[in-house]
This record gives sequence, structure tokens and C-alpha cells, in this order.
Amino acid sequence: MTDPITRPSIRNLEPIHSRSDTRDVLSHATKQAAKSYDDYFIVDIDAHVSEDQFWSEVLELVDNDVWRQIGQDQNRGFGGNNALLNITPGLSQQSVGGRIGHQGRREPVEGVEGHPFVISARRGMDALGLDYQVVFPSAMLLLGMHPQDEVEVALARAFNRWMTEVTLPQDDRLKGMIYLPYNTPEACEEMVERFGADDNIIGFTVCSTRNNAIHSDVYMKLYAMIEETGKPLAFHSGYHWGDPSFAQLNRFLSMHALSFTHYNQIHVTNWLINAMPERFPKLKMVWVESGLAWIPFLMQRLDHEVLLRPSEAPGLKRLPSEYMKEMFYTTQPMERTNMKLLQATMESFNSETQLLYSSDWPHWDWDAPSTITELPFLSEQAKRNILGLNAARVFNLDTTRKKPAAAQVLQDRPGVS
Repeated sequence: MTDPITRPSIRNLEPIHSRSDTRDVLSHATKQAAKSYDDYFIVDIDAHVSEDQFWSEVLELVDNDVWRQIGQDQNRGFGGNNALLNITPGLSQQSVGGRIGHQGRREPVEGVEGHPFVISARRGMDALGLDYQVVFPSAMLLLGMHPQDEVEVALARAFNRWMTEVTLPQDDRLKGMIYLPYNTPEACEEMVERFGADDNIIGFTVCSTRNNAIHSDVYMKLYAMIEETGKPLAFHSGYHWGDPSFAQLNRFLSMHALSFTHYNQIHVTNWLINAMPERFPKLKMVWVESGLAWIPFLMQRLDHEVLLRPSEAPGLKRLPSEYMKEMFYTTQPMERTNMKLLQATMESFNSETQLLYSSDWPHWDWDAPSTITELPFLSEQAKRNILGLNAARVFNLDTTRKKPAAAQVLQDRPGVS
């Protein structure tokens, strides 16, 4: 009589939803890591906190008594987890009636030590094969259009405290960039002084969705202070359907496609034409979540105009494209419908040294590291640079391996298919 066949343990997964374990949602990415990039040093430059889930914690840290009381009252009442924020009606359309998962990870974490966000983030880092992950807020990305500047300042202070005091110290693989309330320059300077030396803070970020002229004299002291820290300044793009130009668009898709490139294009243009790279040559600039297709367009367009009208850009010593080749850009969302165009795009700004991998997890259009490893035209060294070594240089990160082996992550979740 033969022994019965021993079959591997199979665990049937429930349909993926907001309460699914992150490791189950990302199981295919973990398998990709085990197969092709487990030995890579990988840094995710742009992931997101769904801060609305912990908004009561952030509001508790608001140091202005009036705004804290108003925010907590809204949080208990009609405002809910959008208390004091600047949420626009179009934001809810990202999920297409619930058919597309967009942030809002609410997986069970009972019995696991640590803050719920840190637990979920650690699972995500392990599943994606990341050594480090840099986290940005989500709903706060629209604060630049808030009609009350003092609210942006109050929430910025509170969120920066929440990061530096509550969450980031719990895992040294998680890093943050200080949210700068850019509508109030003196408050930005205060943030740099207060949080700039924190080891878990590796840079400073401005949410690009706003109408500030970034070459204005009111920001010169701020840029000098940031340059002195040696840490980069990032502009994280976003959208705003209330912008008069975008109000002409009748689909979320249309507005989303254009707005994420629109705001950073404006800021890059002002930065260049007003010769800011000459004034702050050591300030490392990072442009986040605008994709890549706009970069060669803007290079060509600005070079063309400057050659025709050099008297209007007297501070430039080189063409705009040459300065743009020294800036840094993040991959997400990388346009991949035409590989020849993508290759030419990446070559135009020296992606091998200037491009930084970002996932945008857990937003609906997130990208795994395989987005880079599967590009047929990149050399092995270029892939390693983009996925982590460029970031180590920009953010002064230790390249010692931090993550567990992908095989171990899979073993800890037996039966994942």
C-alpha cells in the first residue's frame, strides 16, 4: 500500500478589500522579488500615510488651542476624518464607485506590537522587498489650496510631530520628509529649525498643488536653510479639480492625467527661468509623482524659448535642459505604453543617475519594483541605481541590507497564490 500524497497547505484567500492583509495584497510582488531582485538595495521614495485613519491622533497634537478644539469638534461631528482638511468632491471618484482600491488600508493588526500604521507599513515594505520607504501624507496634499493659511500651519506642525514622535521612531526603515506649510514662509523656516536635524527626517517637502511663485524673495532664506542641512527639497505633485483650467474637464481621468504634471511643470519653469539653480547650486531638488513624459517636453520647450529670448533669463549660464539633467525625479506613475518613447525619455535626463524608484503605495496606481527590473533597455547597473543606489546618494542612506529575504516573507504567509 502506497503512502498518501502529501499536499501543500492551501489557504483560500478572501476577495481583496481594505481589510485584507497587506502581504496578501502584495503577494505577487513578493514572488517577483524572490525571483529577480531580492539582492537589490531598494528605496521607495514615495509611499503614503492614509492619515485620515489616525486623524484624531494628529488633531490631538495641534498646538493651537482654538484650531485643536474646532478640529476635534468637526472630527466628532460632520467633518469626521476630513476635519479641517481641504477635501474636494472629486477626490471620492478615484475609487470608481468602490471598484478600484485606493489607500484606506484597515487590515487587522490585533496582537501585533506597534502603531497600526507602522505594522501595515512594515508588512508592505517586506512584501515589496524594500530596505527603506519614505512616507508622505495623502489628504494633506491639497492643503496648499486651503483658504485659511493658519490651518495649514497648524496641521503641518501636528503631522510633523506625529511622524517624528509617534510613528517613524518605531521602525528605522521608515523615513519622512517634513511637510512645509509653504503658504507661510516663516512657518516653513520654523519647521526646518525644529525638525531638520531629526535622523528619521531625510528631506523637506512642498505639496505642489498651490499657486505660489517659488522664486519669490520670501522663500530665499528657507532655501538657504535647507541647502545648509544637505537634505533635499521635494515638490510632491497632486491635483485640484477646482482649478479654473481643470474645471473644463468632465472626467476624473482627464483631470488626473493633466494635473499631476501641470503643477510641477509650473514650479520647475519658475525655478529655472529665475536662475534658482545658480543661487542655490548645492540644493538637491526632487520632483515627485508627475511621471516622466513631461520632462523631455519641458526641456525642449524651455530651451527653445530661452534661445529666442535670452534677455528674459539673464541669470542662466546654461540651457534649462542642462539644469534639469541635474535634478532628481521619481518613477511613479511611469508611462509604459510605448517602450521606445520611454527609453528616449529616460535617456533625455540621464535616468541612470537622476531617477528614483517610487511605489505610491497604497494608492490605486501604485508600481512594484518590477516596473524597473522588467524594462528591457536598462542595464543591470541602471536598474540597481534607480531602485536604490541613487536614493542612497541623494538622501545619505546606509546601503546595508535592511529587509528580510523574500522567501521568508512568502514562507510566513503559507498558501498565498
